[in-house]
Amino acid sequence: MNILFVSLGCDKNLVDSEVMLGLLAEKGCCFTDDEAEADVVVVNTCCFINDAKEESIQTILDMAELKKSGKIKALLVTGCLAQRYKEEIQTEIPEVDAILGTTAILEITQALEEVLSGKSRNHMETLDKAPAGGMRRVVTTGGYYAYLKIAEGCNKHCTYCIIPKVRGNYRSIPMEDLLKEAEELAGKGVKELILVAQETTLYGVDLYGKKSLPLLLRKLCKIEGFEWIRILYCYPEEITEELIQVIKEEDKVCNYLDIPVQSGSDAVLKRMGRRTDAAQIRQIVGTLREQIPDICIRTTLIAGFPGETREDHETTLAFVNEIEFDRLGVFTYSQEEDTPAAEMPDQVEETVKEKRRDEIMELQQEIAFEAAGEMIGRKVKAMIEGCMEDENVYVARTYKDAPGIDGYLFINSQRQFLSGDFVEVVITASNKYDLIGEIVADTTEMEDK
Repeated sequence: MNILFVSLGCDKNLVDSEVMLGLLAEKGCCFTDDEAEADVVVVNTCCFINDAKEESIQTILDMAELKKSGKIKALLVTGCLAQRYKEEIQTEIPEVDAILGTTAILEITQALEEVLSGKSRNHMETLDKAPAGGMRRVVTTGGYYAYLKIAEGCNKHCTYCIIPKVRGNYRSIPMEDLLKEAEELAGKGVKELILVAQETTLYGVDLYGKKSLPLLLRKLCKIEGFEWIRILYCYPEEITEELIQVIKEEDKVCNYLDIPVQSGSDAVLKRMGRRTDAAQIRQIVGTLREQIPDICIRTTLIAGFPGETREDHETTLAFVNEIEFDRLGVFTYSQEEDTPAAEMPDQVEETVKEKRRDEIMELQQEIAFEAAGEMIGRKVKAMIEGCMEDENVYVARTYKDAPGIDGYLFINSQRQFLSGDFVEVVITASNKYDLIGEIVADTTEMEDK
């Protein structure tokens, strides 16, 4: 049985895909990337913003054509779009044999068996169901880095976000399950562990009565094999002094935090339902940089939120210029049905959203390009990701760069390295967001974590 598994959306969704792949592998299923070889297709969908929704729908439609033509025996749809639009999928795309909600991923093998035996039913569980942890996964990231999802759902209920309605309230995965899963990943050769959740900073509050991310990090750092542990999705108001101290003290924890702030305008932040204002964000970023001078701070912003005026936008530009985030991404606001923001007055025209996004990114480019230039002459620890064939150039990342979203370091070297190897590099030049460097002969001491 050959299965084509299509995973769309965020890294948290990717973990769900890897869990389902692990369950299917235990049942003896084989996997293929070739539609022509597939007997079954599983599409794990996303619906966070409109672009992701459209990609998911188009992918399902493409796979439905394979089903109609008889090229595949079964089509299963899972994930956020499946959870949110199960009735519509069932009605509009009858080629879909089974739909699994976001909390029903452990039922993937049962659902497949039912479909292949001629039964067809959807698998939907309550959104309050405890999330799966400690599962054996098929790692799809190349093997040298992997994501560890530490919690499911979200309690913040930002006015633009559909996640609580498709993923439920915040539920932490028990620490013993996470440590077991991390041990498995380390045993498979994973060198970089990336902690993800809708919000990592609240980990453990529901299970242990307090924020337990610092304790989890301490325990993860004791696992042999990991060189880097990276933390994504930290809400600024939940960053504690204890967390800062762990980042400072634990060599394996990267001096890198992803802190989505969404806007620099207090009026917009209030309409978004965010828990911080610009002054509090300044204070948090200032504290982090004071305590950890070489910390890399990534953030995301939303351009064109309902009611955002030109003045609000200018305030955000000034905020970005002042803070000088190390890494920054911008999304245009996506009007998602069933969210409070979708019903707000003064929706911003798409062309205006895009113009504001571009203006923020142009400013950030100046900041980022200058910061890249300031790296010249520094020695850094880097992870090899691959090589450019016939050019003797390796592609690598520093601690400042999360996979898939940040920049790269290009290394000229005649030496032989494998993906996942760590090397010491001196930065010799920069090219926009990316760096260029050379291997340092003595790799016994590496400056950065």
